[in-house]
Amino acid sequence: MEYEDYLFVPKERIGVLIGEKGEIKKEIEKKANVILHINSKTGEVNVERDEDTDPVMAMKAEDVIKAIARGFNPKIAMKLFEEGYYLEILDLRDYLNSKKAIERQKARIIGAKGKARKTLEDLTGASISIYGKTVAVIGKEEEVQLAVDAIEKLLSGTPHGDVYRAVQIRRRDLF
Repeated sequence: MEYEDYLFVPKERIGVLIGEKGEIKKEIEKKANVILHINSKTGEVNVERDEDTDPVMAMKAEDVIKAIARGFNPKIAMKLFEEGYYLEILDLRDYLNSKKAIERQKARIIGAKGKARKTLEDLTGASISIYGKTVAVIGKEEEVQLAVDAIEKLLSGTPHGDVYRAVQIRRRDLF
């Protein structure tokens, strides 16, 4: 193999990336024509490809790995191999300046018993994962944009109801 890209996956997500009996790792390798070298001690993932590997598929494999690293179920992350699906990762440190503020805003995005996150997913059609200091979104381009805009509004302090109404209006205009 000729080309290599390195990614880092939190150690507690390595098992999810590998999957039971290695099935997730094997599926990524097969779909993208890459070889994954996973260091479970450091969390380093080496994506190895050769001249026969479609560069777009290799990039999609990296996005799948990033999505799993950011807390997504592998089944949802694998959607990134499909045409028209995208991953967007928001680093909460870009919006907030303290650990306390990050924790408070993560709680706002998740909501009581996950209700706010579920409502955003239902309204936008995108999948949302809150993990560590990030919020990740998977979906079609319009869905991802709707979800990111809504999350940014929540981060700026806009009340949930106002955010939901704005998403509903934009969704009607888009679809």
